[in-house]
Amino acid sequence: MKLKNILHCGIAILASTSCIQDEALNIEAAIDGCTGNSIQLASINHDDKKIDLYVNQGISLDTLRIHFELPEGATVKPENLLSTDNEPIFDFSKNMKRNFIVTSENGKIETKYALEAIITNLPTFYGFENLLDGTNKYDIFTERQLDNEGEFRFIQWASGNPGFTMTGLGNTRTDYPTVQDNGGVNGGKCVKLTTKKTGAFGASFGMPIAAGNLFIGSFDQAKATFKPLEATKFGFPFKEKPISMSGWYKFKSGDVFTDKNNNVIEGKKDKCDIYGILYEVDEKTNLLNGSNSLTSPNLVLMARISQEDIKETNEWTKFNINFDQVKNGKTFSYNKMKEGKYKLSIVLSSSVEGANFNGAVGSTLYVDDIEVKTEKN
Repeated sequence: MKLKNILHCGIAILASTSCIQDEALNIEAAIDGCTGNSIQLASINHDDKKIDLYVNQGISLDTLRIHFELPEGATVKPENLLSTDNEPIFDFSKNMKRNFIVTSENGKIETKYALEAIITNLPTFYGFENLLDGTNKYDIFTERQLDNEGEFRFIQWASGNPGFTMTGLGNTRTDYPTVQDNGGVNGGKCVKLTTKKTGAFGASFGMPIAAGNLFIGSFDQAKATFKPLEATKFGFPFKEKPISMSGWYKFKSGDVFTDKNNNVIEGKKDKCDIYGILYEVDEKTNLLNGSNSLTSPNLVLMARISQEDIKETNEWTKFNINFDQVKNGKTFSYNKMKEGKYKLSIVLSSSVEGANFNGAVGSTLYVDDIEVKTEKN
């Protein structure tokens, strides 16, 4: 190698000389996503550089936690930094609209985004007619409603579909365990949940099946393989007292019931599960998950379809279940409700033991038009 070429090399070694050229720095300056425990959905308009953050009712807007998804090497800062900001926590209490500046990795490109925090409350009716806009690999259900008092209600349902992507079996949206389907109870759409095989990937982690599931909460994909029960996080703040939950379902069990070790359990039939829970948050417990959603001492009220009442049927079948007091010593308090100390979740599954990877491949549950009756006091 000639000397003039060596001058532009990062390292020269006597025995062998190699040139390591710096890669070009990234020129992208965009916000690709915003997540956080109190953020139900971030709706991003890249053309107008505007982001609507749908946040839970009852949160403290002065401590809104935002995790920004950015291009490689990019950074983001508020246009006007407040003394009460402490990244990744930002203060939206004085102004629910704030500008943020994204700077590219090479430092030459800056883009301004306008972020607005929009407070929402959970709906009390779920028709499964709407999916999240955009080209998603799998179906993501949403509900947007204005109630009789003009209050905006919104929810983005969560499911285990993000975890199923890791199996490599989700080639089309209908390959996933949780999908939207035609033929709802009133001729519209409904949700279809199916217990699926997870292939070689799932078997290698002791998770041979994936039950179709849908729930109010969030799914932590990072925990899906090593702490799967903790990956399903149930609940959003709710300032009403749930009294009962009704809806419609159809269910058909798969042919062969297997356990988490893929052993066939002769004579056992699969069952579906439909339930709602209201629980209290405190210093130790902010969210329930798949390991404690039915057993936590923080549970206050529960409505769960009886396993004895579940029947296999091809016809839409009505269910109506009451939210009963959980027998653990806790009682419902309207004062705690007003203080935002309660969270509500609704959970649907095509296999009642699916969280522990027991069930029958092919078990299919259809659900439509769930309604929660409440008291606001």
